[in-house]
Amino acid sequence: MCGIVGYIGKRKAYPVLIKGLHRLEYRGYDSAGVALINNAGQLNIYKAKGKVSELEAYAADKDTGGCIGIAHTRWATHGEPNMVNAHPHYSESERLAIIHNGIIENYAVLKAGLQAEGYTFKSDTDTEVLVQLIEYTQLNRQADLKTAVQLALQQVVGAYAIAVLDKEHPDTLIAARKGSPLVVGIGEDEYFLASDATPIVEYTDKVIYLGDEEVVVLTVNPQLSILNYQLSTINGVDKTPEIKRLELSLSQLEKGGYPHFMLKEIFEQPRTLTDSMRGRVNVRQDNIALSGFIDNKDRFLNAKRIIITACGTSWHAGLIAMYAIEEFAQIPVEVEYSSEFRYRKPVINKDDVVIAISQSGETADTLAAIQLAKQHGAFIFSICNVVGASIPRLSDSGCYTHVGPEIGVASTKAFTAQVTALTMLALCIGREKGTLTKEHFTRIVSELGQIPNKISRVLEQEKRIADFAKTFTYAQNFIYLGRGYNYPVAMEGALKLKEISYIHAEGYPAAEMKHGPIALISQEMPVVVVAPHCGTYEKIVSNIQEIKARKGKVIAVVTDGDEVVSKIADYIIEVPQTEECLTPLLTVIPLQLLAYHIAVVKGCDVDQPRNLAKSVTVE
Repeated sequence: MCGIVGYIGKRKAYPVLIKGLHRLEYRGYDSAGVALINNAGQLNIYKAKGKVSELEAYAADKDTGGCIGIAHTRWATHGEPNMVNAHPHYSESERLAIIHNGIIENYAVLKAGLQAEGYTFKSDTDTEVLVQLIEYTQLNRQADLKTAVQLALQQVVGAYAIAVLDKEHPDTLIAARKGSPLVVGIGEDEYFLASDATPIVEYTDKVIYLGDEEVVVLTVNPQLSILNYQLSTINGVDKTPEIKRLELSLSQLEKGGYPHFMLKEIFEQPRTLTDSMRGRVNVRQDNIALSGFIDNKDRFLNAKRIIITACGTSWHAGLIAMYAIEEFAQIPVEVEYSSEFRYRKPVINKDDVVIAISQSGETADTLAAIQLAKQHGAFIFSICNVVGASIPRLSDSGCYTHVGPEIGVASTKAFTAQVTALTMLALCIGREKGTLTKEHFTRIVSELGQIPNKISRVLEQEKRIADFAKTFTYAQNFIYLGRGYNYPVAMEGALKLKEISYIHAEGYPAAEMKHGPIALISQEMPVVVVAPHCGTYEKIVSNIQEIKARKGKVIAVVTDGDEVVSKIADYIIEVPQTEECLTPLLTVIPLQLLAYHIAVVKGCDVDQPRNLAKSVTVE
């Protein structure tokens, strides 16, 4: 889940690369580096531990000339974060330079073979092994760089997105991918490479999304009037690229006056949910239209079971979907962590539907999970935010969430959009199966149309949440409780707090508190209770009373006008009344704001929390 960027063309490469690294920094920020071939044919590499700004400071007095270069911002896998392990890496002769996102699983075997041939290694990374292998292949086979890259990658087990420079060919940039994302931007007399489209959007709207085991050769030589790109597989089969147009604006990549991307993205949710429902939810006609469902209706109606696979926040969205699908469609649902699902021997049948959820569409474990499911003949439906990503391309059908780029590492607007998409899917299945009454369907569709406005009302309480959040920066631990549809919300709230404030927090079903966690309750243990007035409200009131009897501090999320919990909780945050299945879309908003403001008061890096990265493209 590192970020890679490359440029070849008519302009100076370094500013393009640095700006691109800043755009990709959410993918990793342990270290950063850049490789440039200057006009004299020298291959210069500059690296720094820490964020991209550290690299800029280090390179300030260096030669950053040249119109071709590659750059990298790292989330460490093999080797600790330091200058030596930072990318790019030289080959033995320092003729080649490489950047890499992914993991080479058989790097130890490859490294031993190269050491036997006399190669030495400066870093602990698997990436250096790959550049040495390419150079060895180039020399041993007397191959050109493209062929050397293809032959080397045929020996690699694992995932990669790479870009390679050769100082003997300063007019050529070569890239390849398998299991890690890579986008080629096609400009006027120039080409761009990046892990996603964010570094490319201000230069061109024409892109090629590389497929697995594809290699692209980008050549720009103004003196010889050469400008071309060639696409092939690692086995040498030529391919015809499919050029796509970006649907992304530059303004989506800026903070827009907010102090952090996370806060901006929290406040964007009324608009992003409207965008997610646009063209799908028609309140006037009492209808939901999801093309991914309509085109594959029989697979859902005949499904004996639905398996939802996801990681992290997306897994919490999947749990909410389980409640909705089982209630509306009466189909058994299992929700699996992708990382566990892929490594056990799950029973998957041909009449199963597997729903994969991933904001980026590149989550390595989820990719592997759906590949396993496809081998068993299951139907794959994906919920994803990034057009052209690997997961939707591998799926039989799916639904894009259309929330725009999410830069903050802690997911917010992606979660509510996933829940919205999954709720729409559950409603469609239930309506077609006849397991959901017309009156109930109509009521929920009407409420869906009101959710963006109701989120706006919740957001109006931000200042009050910020004020009492200051009280809880002392806490070392939090407990979050919820029931029914709001049990996953409790877990999501706890995850947000852990991610950005580094306070330990756990989410539980409220009724399970008495089966262990109640032993932790004290004046020093804040408890967040998600308690809208629906379903098991009376039961959760009893849970709150149990906490207060043990002198616990309670922050409660309640429905507007609540007269019971508001009298016993220490702090309350109100959300508008809505259908029970839609309450997560409202109750999660205060928990996002609470985590955000506690983290800000603690002085934490909200957008780039330690040890985390946005897109987990490695195991």
